[in-house]
Amino acid sequence: MVFNTGAALLDAIVLAVVSREPEGTYGYKITQDVRKVLEVSESTLYPVLRRLQKDGCLEVRDVEYGGRNRRYYRVTPGGEAQLRLYIREWASYSEKISRIFAEVGR
Repeated sequence: MVFNTGAALLDAIVLAVVSREPEGTYGYKITQDVRKVLEVSESTLYPVLRRLQKDGCLEVRDVEYGGRNRRYYRVTPGGEAQLRLYIREWASYSEKISRIFAEVGR
């Protein structure tokens, strides 16, 4: 992708991906789902998950799976509010950019 992905956009995408699973989802699946829209490494994504947890947007629980622990993430009410804010901001931002691009095609 030619466009840089800022921290806020990455946070918004991660929150959106996690929010699709009401009971939560685990780190590897989150990475795979985010990679459907962005090239991102696990080494980039796990600090984002930790930051969102620290900020109160995600809650974490460990579940035993196949003899080891799998860490599950779930969006908190505060995370849902933050995601709604990101969605509103993205709608406004993308509309303005699309308008500018559309004017070039005229």
